[in-house]
Formats: sequence, structure tokens, C-alpha cells
Amino acid sequence: MTDDLPYSQACENNKAPILEKLQGIFNGPGKVLEIGTLTGQHAVHFAQAMPHLQWQPSDHPEAAHLCGARLEQAALPNILPVVELDVSDANWPVDTFQWVFSANTAHIMSWREVEQMFRGIGERLPENGAFCLYGPFNNQGEYSSDSNRRFDQHLRSQAPHMGIRDLIDLCALAESAGMTLSENHPMPANNRLLVFRPIY
Repeated sequence: MTDDLPYSQACENNKAPILEKLQGIFNGPGKVLEIGTLTGQHAVHFAQAMPHLQWQPSDHPEAAHLCGARLEQAALPNILPVVELDVSDANWPVDTFQWVFSANTAHIMSWREVEQMFRGIGERLPENGAFCLYGPFNNQGEYSSDSNRRFDQHLRSQAPHMGIRDLIDLCALAESAGMTLSENHPMPANNRLLVFRPIY
């Protein structure tokens, strides 16, 4: 039964268009670290569609249990056991991977955590790797839509540390972590898929 599993309608809506882009990036055998697996819907959908990958789910220690039942039910051989990953901890539980995927995390994390996520990825990403970050983003302080403006206001009313991040600030973080923005894909519902690659 799937009725009792944690569920995100947003994940269900965006998994197909995200997969279409990821298939052109994660195009060979390798390990993908997913930061913020949450319900596990993305992990199952992507791992099933890309059996050449090893998919490493991870989430904050307070949320890592949420994906367990869905991943167990899917029983896919290329999904590794979920690990507890706090990006603020210098000692990540997984050090080797070729690619990183994270969806709808940058606006939930504090800015300090976003900085630490970029730094941690930059320290570990191989030369031929990529960091794919999905979500809503501002551009030079401007919202891409009224719905994103309302969403940002909602986030900040929930917790002051949350909010939609600006593309310029994220690119600066990437550069400080040894990465650069190589692709910026428009996605449905005023979201984007940002692809950062190492600078060598």
C-alpha cells in the first residue's frame, strides 16, 4: 500500500521534467548523492528510470526516517540505504560520489547551511561531476512570478531563516567552493534546475 507513505504533490508534479534533464547529465555509471530525500518519491522515480546509477539517499537526521518505507517498498537494487546527513557537519557520512542532486532545499535551509552544502559538495565533487539544484530562485533580487513572491513571503512568515535564494548569491557560493554555473534550465511552475560543475 502507498496510501500511508509520506507524500509530496510537488514531487509528483515535477519528477518527470526533472528526470528529462537529469538523464542528459547522469549519463554514465556512477553514484548520485541526493541531499534532502524527504518522501523518497524522487529517489524511486529517478533510480528506476536510470538503473545505471547508484542512488544514495540522504536527509537531515530529523527527517531521514521519512523516506524509509517508500524505499523499502520499491526495493530497487540501485538505491543504497539512506544516510543521515547534516550539511553543517564537516564529516559527511558519504565522501565519494560523481553527482549531487537536491530539490527544494536551498529555500528551507538557513543561508549558513546553504553555504556549508556548497562547500561540502565542492570539496568532494570530482572533475567530471555535477551538482544539480532544483527549486525557485530569484534573479538580481527580482521574483520570477507573483506565485514565487507569495511563496517567499509564506516561507519567511514560517521561519525567518527560510526564503527563496538569489541566483547571483548562489553563483558566488559556487565560485568560492570551486564550482561554476554551467546550465540553467527553466522548469514548470516557475522553478529552475541549476547545474554547477567543478572549475579545473
